[in-house]
Amino acid sequence: MAEIAGDPLTDDLIQPFQIETMAAQGRLVRLGPAIDAVLSAHAYPEPVAVALGEAQIIAVALSGALKFDGVLTLQIKGEGPVNLLVADVTSDGHLRGYAQYNARGLDRLADRAGAPVPRLFGSGHMAFTVDQGPDTQRYQGIVALEGATLADCAHGYLRQSVQMEAVLKVAVGRVAGDGGRPCWRAGAMMLHRMAEPGMQRQSGEGDGEREDAWRRAVILMGSSTSDELLDPDLHPHRLLYRLFHEDGVRVFAPSPLAMRCRCSRARVARVLKSFPRNEIEDMKTDDGRVQVICEFCNSEYLFDDADLADVYGRGAE
Repeated sequence: MAEIAGDPLTDDLIQPFQIETMAAQGRLVRLGPAIDAVLSAHAYPEPVAVALGEAQIIAVALSGALKFDGVLTLQIKGEGPVNLLVADVTSDGHLRGYAQYNARGLDRLADRAGAPVPRLFGSGHMAFTVDQGPDTQRYQGIVALEGATLADCAHGYLRQSVQMEAVLKVAVGRVAGDGGRPCWRAGAMMLHRMAEPGMQRQSGEGDGEREDAWRRAVILMGSSTSDELLDPDLHPHRLLYRLFHEDGVRVFAPSPLAMRCRCSRARVARVLKSFPRNEIEDMKTDDGRVQVICEFCNSEYLFDDADLADVYGRGAE
């Protein structure tokens, strides 16, 4: 496997690759500063932050395997202490996410063991939505939260809605960053089985070899550890070579990722303008201003009477 000449990306990226046996293609996702920005925007309890990190990197991994031009959103709703996770990624590689949870419910789980999904979410569903703009029809696939982990649930989505034979491994955790500050990181690897060769071969010819090659690729991917997926000093190419060098692995140009919220003062103003003017008065805080906080990035937008007069007078541009 040759390094990509001049490629500076080692973090916050989707690294596509292909096994030389032609059994599988895949994506290695590495998130460092991007996922730290998502999870550090709010003081989430550890289990909530980990779950949101897993949802975020699953969304990114699937975005690398699906062709779209717009926004892919992963939404998880449950009846447990964590009742909502939202993670999205654009085709430009901009990601963001947020969580809603019941703190008392989490406290009651502190001393209980069990699989993460049943404990944190209870019954519920996972929905993937692809929005490619106002002139296109949105695609949405929904599966029940049936599995021990969010990765298990994503496997169910891939089988049922996308009909893709694929495997996914994810890891989320904190490592020591600059100055020793714990920083969030996330890593994922996704393999999907390549389509059969063209019609030139006879049916059945080579099926056994291809099946063995696919199973071997899955086993080798499964041998990767969480520490390897999260290690900021382990180059993505080196990890792929470590796993698949015996069969051969080819890497392609990576795609960069970054945490970038789509909120803005103009967008908030448009939302406010959609409310009747008298209802806006009830939204004011004690200092007479309307305060709006973005659920994703935690940015604060304040509107005083002069700002509101502008919103309802000339409107938001």
